[in-house]
Amino acid sequence: MKLVHMAYATTAASVALSGSSTSPHGASPMNCNVADIQLHLPAEQTVLSPPNVTLSYVALGLGVQNYTCSNTSTWTNVGAVAELFDISCLYNTPLFDPISNAAFAAWNVTPEAPLDLISAFSGNPIVLGQHYFIPSPTGSGVSPKFDFTSAREKGHPEAFVVGAKVGDLPAPTGKGDVDWLQLKSVQGELASTVYRLQTRGGQPPASCKQGSPPLSVKYAAQYWFFGSSLTK
Repeated sequence: MKLVHMAYATTAASVALSGSSTSPHGASPMNCNVADIQLHLPAEQTVLSPPNVTLSYVALGLGVQNYTCSNTSTWTNVGAVAELFDISCLYNTPLFDPISNAAFAAWNVTPEAPLDLISAFSGNPIVLGQHYFIPSPTGSGVSPKFDFTSAREKGHPEAFVVGAKVGDLPAPTGKGDVDWLQLKSVQGELASTVYRLQTRGGQPPASCKQGSPPLSVKYAAQYWFFGSSLTK
């Protein structure tokens, strides 16, 4: 079964993540119009609210969720690191919905870094940027940052967003998948709202022994960026 997943992941990643990376600001680098794409959130939930601004990008994130063992012998999330690839133009194609499954199946069984993995499939992946955590602007804890300044928007100093959580929904896809999130911007011009959806993996074991070394758990997710205020 893993071989089947790997074969499908190779095909999906090659189609989804290769192509030209030149286009105007605010448009997908694969030269498709994303402005009319609608985000569909799970019904009968109220913690994630629909966006009221225009979509700018849809990214596939591949990376790790990082944890430390707390004094209650449970794993505590201390952030994540992920590479972000453009899948905006896959919307309304047969590859869009299963891309998280396909990419995670490959990522979960390889020792390579995400960029090396996708490069092996496609040779020329469209990298939007990177996701990592920084000290919170509030001065307490850490905050998620999505940074396109060294990739998709290289040279644009405000092509990032630092987010604060608005809502947090247990993943409808399964208990092993990290939560779905809605974030609002507190810094940067890349987006005013960011959603993490269609997650795969990333959850730690239920407990740990105090003194255990930090744990990194592989995951995949879709990240939807709305309300960019970047200008040329």
